[in-house]
Amino acid sequence: MKKIKIKTLAVLLMSLSLASPVLAVNKVATTAAQFLKIGVGARALGMGGAFVGVANDVTALYWNPGGISRLNRNEVILLHTQWIADVSFDYAALTIDLGNFGALGASLTALNMGEMKVRTERKPEGTGEYFDAGDFAAAVSYGRSLTDRFSIGFNFKYIHQGIWRMQASGFAFDVGTLFTTQFHGMTIGMSISNFGTNMRMEGQNTRRYFDINPEAYGSNDRIPGHLQTDSWPLPLLFRVGVAMDVLRSRTNRLTVAADAIHPNDNVERMNVGAEYTWNGLVSLRAGYRSLFDVQSEQGLTLGGGLRYSVGTFALRLDYAYANFGRLLNAQRFSVAVEF
Repeated sequence: MKKIKIKTLAVLLMSLSLASPVLAVNKVATTAAQFLKIGVGARALGMGGAFVGVANDVTALYWNPGGISRLNRNEVILLHTQWIADVSFDYAALTIDLGNFGALGASLTALNMGEMKVRTERKPEGTGEYFDAGDFAAAVSYGRSLTDRFSIGFNFKYIHQGIWRMQASGFAFDVGTLFTTQFHGMTIGMSISNFGTNMRMEGQNTRRYFDINPEAYGSNDRIPGHLQTDSWPLPLLFRVGVAMDVLRSRTNRLTVAADAIHPNDNVERMNVGAEYTWNGLVSLRAGYRSLFDVQSEQGLTLGGGLRYSVGTFALRLDYAYANFGRLLNAQRFSVAVEF
């Protein structure tokens, strides 16, 4: 009897282990506004997107708003990405230092798929009409240091998606924290992103005319109706990151970082990265995205940057390359000004 129980338990464990990959990904493509998961900042992305524990520039607004109160300066950034499949992705953000009152921030995110032909089964080469599709998000942010080691920040976002004659809108909330430990200045960051309302596509294409009784002679066959579409949640992300300067001298700094990500529509994964900076002027970066996600096309990232200071102003130029496997690659350029 004991042997039978052991064999039954072994078979059950084997069944669960074989089923786990299927169960782990059964929520893929079940959330709206996927553009909210595209990372921002060539610096952060050159480090593999491992930036939740770093969060020390204006892109902390995206990765971890708990870091913006520690910048102790004003900063603005403009980012352009030639995304996969000829999609363009742009991001602009600003942080304003309020001293002892914390920091304010604002950001705009836009994704555009360009103009495309309207095609049907009868006219696969095009009907003569054109349509476009795009996504947009606007956010305002606030962050504050509660102690000399702990800070917190928040984002409040409006989200909009559109494709041809259909539109969807929603609101979301982000929160992030950053804590500096006494272990060689290591920082630990946590953030929850895109906690908000569901989104539902509505518009002209859901309006139809119906005949509620087509068998009845003289029935009105043009009764206006409305097709009800499903609503979908936002891509909720829970991230935990650690970062530490393993080398720090007057002219050299080497930062290593790692993030763990738990999304509500995919499997858990990790991002790791490093940044070497010489004399505060030149930076080289490398990282790897989506560790432990065997189905991901993301992988190696590389990048570099230049920072030039004039008085109280500083200009930072950054570039990042990200490998996307069969989807080739994505290249990002960002310009930031500190003042």
